[in-house]
Amino acid sequence: MPIGRALQQVGGLQAQYAPSPYIRLWSMLHRFDLADLTRALERRRAIQGTLMRSTIHVVSPRDYWLFAAGIGPSRQEWWLRTWGRREHSATELDAVAGEVRVLLEGRTWQRKELDAMLGGKLTTISSGAWVELIRVPPSGTWGRRRADLFRLASEWLEPELATETDGLAHLLRRYLGAYGPARLADAADWAGVARASLVPIAERLVLRTHRDQDGKELLDLPRAPLPPADVPAPPRFLGAWDAALLVHARRTQILPERFRPLVFSTKVPQSVATFLVDGSVAGTWRVERTAGKATLRLEPFEPLPRAVLAELRDEGERLVRFHEPDATSYAVR
Repeated sequence: MPIGRALQQVGGLQAQYAPSPYIRLWSMLHRFDLADLTRALERRRAIQGTLMRSTIHVVSPRDYWLFAAGIGPSRQEWWLRTWGRREHSATELDAVAGEVRVLLEGRTWQRKELDAMLGGKLTTISSGAWVELIRVPPSGTWGRRRADLFRLASEWLEPELATETDGLAHLLRRYLGAYGPARLADAADWAGVARASLVPIAERLVLRTHRDQDGKELLDLPRAPLPPADVPAPPRFLGAWDAALLVHARRTQILPERFRPLVFSTKVPQSVATFLVDGSVAGTWRVERTAGKATLRLEPFEPLPRAVLAELRDEGERLVRFHEPDATSYAVR
């Protein structure tokens, strides 16, 4: 499957930590190589920008403008409600945004240049709510993980006109395609918009409905598959801050609640890399490198059957070879 289509099926991938989308795509796709996502970003077949929940995501070009249109107004409203009275009004920010677009035209900008030019206004403007900015490769890639190069989205991608309503409908469909059946509130949390803004969208779309164990409504796409419970779920590896583990995805039961404090806590605010056993998080992993040797360390949260450990080691050996292609020897511990 092409990377762009895979990104659409999972609603984009969170990229706060640049290597994480690489790990997720490797876990999802056959024959995925480290260079594949970097090449897709360079060729604009994958786009990296601030979108859902005001965090960095890698999405397909087809999704970028619709996501931005659906999310932008809600983020502006939230910012003005939270900070506007003390700092800037909507009119002032609209004026600053217009000035910024003119200033940024024509080239790629480094973060330090934007800091010097915009000062305290940068965080507000670069959040994507007022000015859509793309993080331009090689920044934000496996080889250069700091996302510090920016370009106007309208110069990096062919601009597309989309209304907020169009964008919200697209966001809801993408969320349900990735995480459904789900509550409408879950979709709103994932996108970073108010649940009330999605209610008329859900009423207008043709969706399938279910009921959870508490009798509350769950929504899904009309022809979305519902695999039986006995479908095999082989071991898989996820990177830090993978969105499948966040609160909006609780209904998927990928992260057992008893393990949530081990993945997200004040001690590990940036999350940790995890592995799945039978479709649920069962432990953490990390790669250790000394000279030419690369070792994958597995730390299960609970004892695992010997057969499961053997499967994990097999998948882990493939992961460490993918993760450290220039090593001369490999081990899984």
